[in-house]
Amino acid sequence: MAAGIVAGVATIVQMVLLARIVHLGIIAKIPVANLTPLFLGLILALAVRAIGQGFQSRFAARCSEQVRRDVRRQLHKHWQATGPVELGQISAGTLAREWIDHVEALHGYFARFLPQMTLSMIVPALILALVFWLDWLAGIFLLLSAPLIPLFMALVGMGAEKLNQQHFETISRLSGQFLDKVRGLTTLQLFGQTAGAAELIRNRSDHYRRITMKTLRVAFLSSAVLEFFASVAIAVIAIYIGFGLLGYITYGPSNELTLFTGLLILLLAPEFFQPLRTLSQHYHDRATAMGAAAEILDRLRRAPQDDPTDPRATVEGSNDLIELRAVTKTFGGNTPVLRELSLNVHKGEVIALTGPSGGGKSTLLHLLAGFIAADSGELHLFGQPPGSFQFGWLGQKGFLVHGTWADNLRLTRPDASDIAIETALRNVGLGPLLKNRKDGIYSAVSEDGYGISGGQARRLSLARIFLSDFDLILLDEPTAGLDNDSELFVLEALHKLAIAGKTLIFSTHHQALLTLANRILLVSDGAVRNA
Repeated sequence: MAAGIVAGVATIVQMVLLARIVHLGIIAKIPVANLTPLFLGLILALAVRAIGQGFQSRFAARCSEQVRRDVRRQLHKHWQATGPVELGQISAGTLAREWIDHVEALHGYFARFLPQMTLSMIVPALILALVFWLDWLAGIFLLLSAPLIPLFMALVGMGAEKLNQQHFETISRLSGQFLDKVRGLTTLQLFGQTAGAAELIRNRSDHYRRITMKTLRVAFLSSAVLEFFASVAIAVIAIYIGFGLLGYITYGPSNELTLFTGLLILLLAPEFFQPLRTLSQHYHDRATAMGAAAEILDRLRRAPQDDPTDPRATVEGSNDLIELRAVTKTFGGNTPVLRELSLNVHKGEVIALTGPSGGGKSTLLHLLAGFIAADSGELHLFGQPPGSFQFGWLGQKGFLVHGTWADNLRLTRPDASDIAIETALRNVGLGPLLKNRKDGIYSAVSEDGYGISGGQARRLSLARIFLSDFDLILLDEPTAGLDNDSELFVLEALHKLAIAGKTLIFSTHHQALLTLANRILLVSDGAVRNA
């Protein structure tokens, strides 16, 4: 804003010098050579104006970058506090749109509209003061016409903001639906539903097109209306100056008009409206940002439960125990999945959680992992709160990223050597497969495990646990859906971890895994008891 004010003052000086040069050259008949100082001043004013505008753009871009970085930091913190369980219920397309497009939509507001809003008050006020000093009647014309532009900006902006919010809501839904259809394309083909899915996307895309065109229509309409009023006001000033100089108007200060004052007022009139016109051009940026911000704020207002990683949440506990004291967890206001649960697990124990489906086994694991927070009660993981304690995790589906085997194992230990990675793979029974791969640990793998079976993908994820050497390992149905060979490899791997003194807690219905445990706990009807 300071740079913009400097540019505005330089513009006023530029117009004063220009009007002075014309007046002296035409009316006073002063030779051009004698006007050199004024020409040099004019060039200097032009240079200062350009430099001011350049710094204004630079500072505005830096401000916008900082704001967008802060917003993404808040979103990231919110996602982290929400946890992977609840976050997994939100469409990845919607989250991606919020992270990328919604945040980027804030750029125009902070880089252009917000500073221009201040400049549209300060710079016109400086010009108005100068015009009143030159000719108070011309100043009255400017003063009366100035409020028309903000008035119509506000009227048009009410509809534009609502349309932009609708625009972002529509594209968020469309992004999520499109991503879901692409992910489920194989299933849609198997059931012969690709035509219906394509028709749904076509209808939603057409709806998005109509919303977009409405938004653009309002933007173009607002610009046309504001340009019209600015042009009419400038035309009125020009008519007054022209008739005043010709002597047709004798009222007020018109008799005192000279070529210098008249030309200077004419030159300043467009500059008086220019900040307001620029503001109107950026008003669409405001409407876009408000629509995007509404979505972002709505996400941030959906306050997750207390972030377990918050250092203030640290509670005292034994360094050799996992302790749960009167822990209760309820979903959706229904019957508690876990009710007043108290449990102690010693370091090095192997605990198997069994029981009927929906009994709370996965919920208990998610609480220990810090993926969700308890409604009440206290949890201590070797003296630390859940979420702040490093642990190994293996869900019912192995997690892979697009890259190589080594890339996937180095997710949890980036500095791991090739030898350490190969050792971890052999520990989970992937040694023979590794030998058959031309590129070894640098063999390619995709997110969906292309090139390896489901059991091999699960073991590849399990290899991360061996590589990272965690003291606590949580596993959710580690053998579910695996063939006999993969089951044996997973059992042998878990047996190695148990012998190494690791604390293992896993949910299972598999009899062989139950025999691996030191203690079997039955999770049912909100309670946990020894089986």
